[in-house]
Amino acid sequence: QVQLVESGGGLVQAGDSLRLSCAASGRTVSVYRMGWFRQAPGKEREFVAAITWSGGSTSYADSVKGRFTISRDKPSNMLYLQMSSLKAEDTAVYYCAADLGYSARYYSSQTYDYWGQGTQVTVSS
Repeated sequence: QVQLVESGGGLVQAGDSLRLSCAASGRTVSVYRMGWFRQAPGKEREFVAAITWSGGSTSYADSVKGRFTISRDKPSNMLYLQMSSLKAEDTAVYYCAADLGYSARYYSSQTYDYWGQGTQVTVSS
């Protein structure tokens, strides 16, 4: 199993920056890819960004491309999401997730095997 714990959420103003962290533990050697998803009230969970754990190849949703950066620190088993130029529509609960299955569908929540509990990000306009 893989345990994931997010942190770093909070209340910010539009245009501000925020960095989310996700601490991974357990069978991290089996992780192929990690991702960030978010879910706003009344909406489905949506893909934000993903990174392959070994090679560091990244993918982003169009809505965050150029504003968000996903990164990882393998020795410390940490995943990050640097968010800048935040908008009100970025308000959501943000989740990190781990994929152990080598799926190509990095954008699908069904691909991921383990999830954190989520951290709230609220952007006031």
